[in-house]
Amino acid sequence: MPRFGTVLFDLDGTVVDTRELIRQSHRHAVTTVLGRDMPDDELLANVGRPLIEQMAAFDADRADDLLDAQRAWNHAHTAELIRPYPGVAQMLAGLKGAGCRTGVVTSKSGPTVQLAFDALPEVAAHIDVLVAVEDTPVHKPGPEPVLLALDRLGADAADACYVGDAPFDVAAGRAAGVTTVGVTWGFFPPHSIADADVLFDEVPALGEYLLAGAVPTSGTVPATGESR
Repeated sequence: MPRFGTVLFDLDGTVVDTRELIRQSHRHAVTTVLGRDMPDDELLANVGRPLIEQMAAFDADRADDLLDAQRAWNHAHTAELIRPYPGVAQMLAGLKGAGCRTGVVTSKSGPTVQLAFDALPEVAAHIDVLVAVEDTPVHKPGPEPVLLALDRLGADAADACYVGDAPFDVAAGRAAGVTTVGVTWGFFPPHSIADADVLFDEVPALGEYLLAGAVPTSGTVPATGESR
């Protein structure tokens, strides 16, 4: 039996590798609109929050212009730069085969997510529900997007987890009352998500945890929370 009846995932840096796509999209926006260059840590510091909030962190007065520039470049280059994480599609297929309900809970817009799904149909095929930024008035790190996904699936928080690479994901999952699972192959270092209930640095170890119901000895990194 799988560990959870419902498994929810963040998108960027968790299910799909958009690190280069987002890095270049953000750099294009700040260079084109602001005439500035920024180091990667500043460019990517707020990935996981709504895009308008990320752009406002660069310049609140030019946030709309930055968003337009970022989104246009991002959409034009999604198919070229997005990458699958090896093993994720197989893990999702295994979850579905085991009877799990699955969902993606993201701060991206629905049309932007659809571009990602179109580029990686082997991932999209195994997702039951999508909650995008326009679906809730309050976003991560608040619990509302996670709670909406649970409601759409008719799922119980006690039998669900939220998997993500960002501190915003951990905070949202914890506030929603689900088990929080951090992964370290995305945008954020392990110490920034160390309060997740359990952390993984390898996709196979995550899959083993979700499908077999045991914490594997390989592929995990220490977490401060209690493993369920």
